[in-house]
This record gives sequence, C-alpha cells and structure tokens, in this order.
Amino acid sequence: MQTVGQFPHAVREIENCWITLSDGCRVAARIWLPEGAENAPVPAILEYLPYRKRDGTSVRDALTHPYFAGHGYAAIRVDMRGNGESDGIMEDEYLAQEQDDALEVIDWITSQPWCSGAVGMIGISWGGFNGLQVAYRQPEALKAVITICSTDDRYADDIHYKGGAMLNENMGWSSTMLSYSSRPPDPALVGESWRETWLKRLEAEPLLIANWLHHQTRDAFWKHGSVCEDYSRMTVPVLAVGGWSDAYSNAVPRMLENLPGFVRGIVGPWLHKYPHFAVPGPAIGFLQECLRWWDHWLKGIDRGVEQDPAFRVYMQNSVPPKAAYETRDGRWLGEQSWPSPNVEATRFYLQDGRLKDTAGGTSETLIRSPETVGQAGGEYCMIWLGPEGPTDQRVDDAGSVCFETAPLDGRIEILGAPILDLEISSDKPVAHLIARLNDIAPDGSATRITYGVLNLTHRDSHEHPESLSPGERYRVSLRLDDIAYAVPPGHRVRIALSTNYWPMIWPAPEAATITLQEGSSNLSLPLRPTDGTDAPYEPFAAAEAAPPLQKDILRPATNTRTITTDAETGRQSISILDDFGSDRIVEIDLTTDHVARETYSIQPGDPLSARMETHWSQGLSRGDWNVSTETYCTLTGDATHFHVTGRIEAYESGKLIFDKDFEESIPRNML
Repeated sequence: MQTVGQFPHAVREIENCWITLSDGCRVAARIWLPEGAENAPVPAILEYLPYRKRDGTSVRDALTHPYFAGHGYAAIRVDMRGNGESDGIMEDEYLAQEQDDALEVIDWITSQPWCSGAVGMIGISWGGFNGLQVAYRQPEALKAVITICSTDDRYADDIHYKGGAMLNENMGWSSTMLSYSSRPPDPALVGESWRETWLKRLEAEPLLIANWLHHQTRDAFWKHGSVCEDYSRMTVPVLAVGGWSDAYSNAVPRMLENLPGFVRGIVGPWLHKYPHFAVPGPAIGFLQECLRWWDHWLKGIDRGVEQDPAFRVYMQNSVPPKAAYETRDGRWLGEQSWPSPNVEATRFYLQDGRLKDTAGGTSETLIRSPETVGQAGGEYCMIWLGPEGPTDQRVDDAGSVCFETAPLDGRIEILGAPILDLEISSDKPVAHLIARLNDIAPDGSATRITYGVLNLTHRDSHEHPESLSPGERYRVSLRLDDIAYAVPPGHRVRIALSTNYWPMIWPAPEAATITLQEGSSNLSLPLRPTDGTDAPYEPFAAAEAAPPLQKDILRPATNTRTITTDAETGRQSISILDDFGSDRIVEIDLTTDHVARETYSIQPGDPLSARMETHWSQGLSRGDWNVSTETYCTLTGDATHFHVTGRIEAYESGKLIFDKDFEESIPRNML
C-alpha cells in the first residue's frame, strides 16, 4: 500500500468535538476538514461506531479519514453513546436509539458552516450495518452509502444464527463487546468525570448473548434493522463491498438483486477488513474508488460510476488448504448485471458416493457425524489476522458422507450460491445438516470452497420453525454461501454432508441420524463459461492511503489456534489465543494492551457436553493513570436450556474497584 503524504487540500484535524443530542447526551466526534471549508463548504462523510475513535479504530482512521479530507471532504468519525468518550449507555446493537442518534448527528453535521448539506456514510461491519439502517430511515441529507462487510438481514446473515442453527460466534461476539464496552473514557479528553462515567457504564453493561438467546427465531427483534424487510425504502445509492474470506459475502449479490435504487457490488478475496489494506491480497485502491463514488453522488461530478459493471468480482484460483493466505491468485471479472446471464446452473445427482450427471437409483445413506466434525472449519468471521481459515478438509470429510465428481476434464468456474435439493428424514425432532463444497487435488488434499448450514426445523421458515416427525420424509433446500472459485482440470469437486460442525455451530441436543435419499437428491452448481472470451480486466488502481498512525510496539501481536484430544476420555479442546500486543500511541502517549482467549471443548458421543469459555483482558495507561478490565464468559447447555455466565472485573492501578457477575438459563427453542 502506497502512503500519500500530499493532498490537493491541506487538512485540519479537530481531535475531539462534542455533539449534544436532544436528550442532553453528548457523543464524541473526531473531525478532519479541508483547510478553508468554513468559507467553501464541502460534503461530509460519516463513520459511526462503538469501537472508540481515541484508540480502538485509530490505526485505520489515520489511513482513511485524512485521505478523504485531503480530497475535499469533511470526514467525521463518531463514537456511539456509551462508548469511548461519548456519554450514556449502549444497551444492545442496532437499537432504534442508535439510529435516532445517527439522524441527529447528520442534522448537526449539515448545520455546520463547513458542510455543503450533502452527507455520505461509510463503514465496515457495525458501521456498514448502520449505514444501511440509517439509509432505510431516509434522511434527506444522506445522499449515498458505502457499506463493507455488512448485511441486509440480521437473522440470516450476522454472527448470531446461520440457517437457523446457533453460531458460537453469538457468544464470541458477546464476549468481545463485554470487553470492548468495559473500557473507560480517556481523562485527557473528559477530565475528572472519567471515573464516574466508567463506573456507571460498568454497572449498566449487559451480557448481550442473554438478550440474543431470548430471540432464537426470526422475530421482530431481528427484523428491526434488517433492511430486507422493505427493500423499497432503500432508495439511496449503495456501494456494497465484501470479501470471499468474510462471513458477509452473501449480502452483496443479494442487495444487487433486490435494492431498487442505484447499487454496485465489489467482492474481493478479502477477510473482514477494509480493501485497501485487507488480506489475502490483492488489495485494491479502495479509497480512490470511494472518491469516485463520493464525487458522483455528493458533488455531482461524473466519474464514470454509472458505467461500472454491476458486480466486480474476484474469481479465485484453486489453492492448497491453509489457515491463512497472504494473497490469492485469480482475476477480476465485471458482470454487467446480477443475476448474470453468464452464469448457468448445472445439476449433479448424489448417488453411490458420486456426483453424477443423471438421476437414478433409490438407495439410502445414513448421515451421523462425530461431534468433532468441524475442527478444520476455522472461524466463522475471520477478523483477527491469525490462523483463522479452514484447513485441510480431509479430517472433517472422514466424519461426513461424501459425494464427488470424477476428475474434471477442464476448468470450471463457480460464481454464485451452490444449492442442494435433498430428500431426507431424521430419527430426532431436532437435527442439523451441514454441507461443504470442497476442491480435491490429485494428491487428495481438500480445500473448502464454500459451505452451508440448515437447522432442519427451519426448513420452511426461520420465523416459525417446526420440529421433525421422526421417519417422515422431507424435501429441503440447503443454500451454500456465494463464492467465486475456479477448479482446475484433474481436480474433483466433493460435497461433504455432516450433522455437526463444531465449534462453529452449537450442536443439536440429541445426536441425530439423517437418512438421505440418493438419486433424487441433487446439487446445483452456478457455473460461468470458461471459453477464454473474457477480455483482461483490471478495474482498480493500486492501494494507497494517508500516512499511518505512529505507534511504539511494546509487545508484538501473536495468534495461535491449538487442537488437543485427551487420550483417556477422547474429549477434544480447541484453544484460540489472540494476543493483540501492547502499543503506545505516540501522539497521545496512550498505551493499550489487549488479549483474547477462547476455548471450545466437547466429548464425542455427547452433544450436551459442549462448552465454550472466553477470557478477555484490556489495559489502558498513561503516566500514573493505569486501568484494566478482565471479562469472562461461559456457555453450556442441557436438553432444555442454554446456561450463560459472565463476569467483569475492573482495576485501577492494580486494585479491584468493581466486579459484576451474570448468570442466566434460557430455554432452547428447537436449537
């Protein structure tokens, strides 16, 4: 990534600015302005997050917001209420209060002498979500949105549930937010009130997974903030960006298909990061791409945006299985519309361990996987830059029922969502079915291409699940995640079916056996022609950004993922250590320290033995000021309930000044 130190406009930074909302709550903003904007007003770009502008997102903010300001925009980074230096309490994610506050922030921005009255919103993940959610509210001043790694459907495509099954990231992200939100404001900005504000936050802080587990189906809780509930309201132009290594790639093609306003999509090989510094590479000139978007919609300058292909997508070439890649070989494609007329569904029938071109046969196959299937699955949402990706799938394929093609005569390119149409029955009222599509190299190594999950009680509805009648046959559709992946000649394509995917998915309460009807069950692969007629296509400039934040590295970051098995009991444990290191932000003389630990364990043959534990440590210090928090969470379950515990400990100069415990049991609802 090239560092750009000189811009068309000199940049003036306002390190902290208070925006007072109608209820008296002050939210804290950091603002970068082009010099002279008060006399020649400019459009504004808002990023609105709970992740602490002072230290939490300061590294990426330094790369991005001065760049926008240097090109003639006011860039505003706002901490939501209850976070960073902002007043108040944050009770949950994506509440109406969050959106109401954003609307007031936009009104404040447009009232400033340096703002032309036009506003855009940009953000990744949480900030990508609320960009869409605020656009759904249709404020007049909001003229365009750039949303990265986000979703239009909070139930089907977030960290809580997938295919109606519970993601363990439900607990993982709750633990992360318990730790993130436990940190105090910086006394250098708020003065002596920092301690009182901190204690009030700690006292009020919720354990979010308890909220989320009270909503195990697609009820009004999840419909709120899901813009798919009424796409007709999404009239603001949207640039939707994602990565094939990220958990949110499905939302981009779905929004391309459904948003009624002007929309364009970009999906690269990246995980959950901004595309100008994302891995795996290649990174792109994303900030230049943003400027094209902002210039068009906020300044009325024709930058060719409307002539861009609807969907710019990176077709990934086959790779050996590996937990992390620095770069992915492949090429960019430009689809003029989505769904694309260039993509055709090709059907394969599941029979006798093969994926066949024609239907036939009436045999049955039993699927009942060990509880440890899924150990090669990696993280649901790859974000921390450790060994988080899926590894060689052979270890999971060994506990699955597999069907595969003969070695391919030629290259095939998959673009879109593979779909399984299956005829099944179950011997239990609650059962999960997981499908993985794998690329099998001639040496036998197996790379996961994509995967999908279905809680079979949600076969017809996420809102109104129905238990299975043991022995009764059902026709079910299992949609795998969208993907762009090329399989070379000589390789095989394999579908692997399992009833477990631990530790990504919490297991069903009983070990189920699923009976699959072969012959009629089939896989539909979305294939793009490989006739060599595609012209070379390089849609993006090289990545560039503003100068990086200056930091002293006091302890370097390290990430590990370890799988162990007790030789006597067979209990498997997966331990993840994400030590984010210790750094001193030179400009503000602030030292930060972060460590996260997760442990998942399960006893083969006993789905009720599943256990998840987390422990986060946070530290902030400057001179004599030294504060830290330790947060702990556990999740277990029996046949009827989930059991959740949590604890916060807050320390000042090494002395415990606050502690709080959580404990709740929540009935399982066909999970």
